[in-house]
Amino acid sequence: MLDKVNRGLQLLSMIALVLTAFVLTYSVVSRYFFHAPTDWQDEASVFMLVGVTFFSTAYVQYHRGHIGIEAVAGLLPRRVNAVRLFVVDVVSALFCAFFTWKSWALFHEAWVDGQTTSSTFAPPLWIPYSMMAAGMTLLTLQIVLQTLARMTNKPESEHAA
Repeated sequence: MLDKVNRGLQLLSMIALVLTAFVLTYSVVSRYFFHAPTDWQDEASVFMLVGVTFFSTAYVQYHRGHIGIEAVAGLLPRRVNAVRLFVVDVVSALFCAFFTWKSWALFHEAWVDGQTTSSTFAPPLWIPYSMMAAGMTLLTLQIVLQTLARMTNKPESEHAA
């Protein structure tokens, strides 16, 4: 189920990224050729980029696409490397869980207080905070599931026997 959610959000993120490019292009063309100010495009673009960034994290984690130090993995014995990967996953899960908690706190505060940006467009801040919180929740869940899967699977040497 998480894989389907991640794939759906990845598709949505791709669409939002293309839409962001169109919005920013429109802004440049509008200001340069028509001298028409657009006060909404910067915040709309930033909001979409926040969504793209945070909604993509769990998908990238599923494919282990985040930056890792592979040089160390090649130098360590297999068991030591397995312990290193486990420790990294646990620390990552703890950090992401903390980030998730703080993101939901920001969302709640923005929602309750009715916070908006300081521009004349003034969209509500709960929008980017909700995307950040939802994306971090999915990332934390993905890391925890991958860690549990690694803990419950038999080592590769036992599969060959």
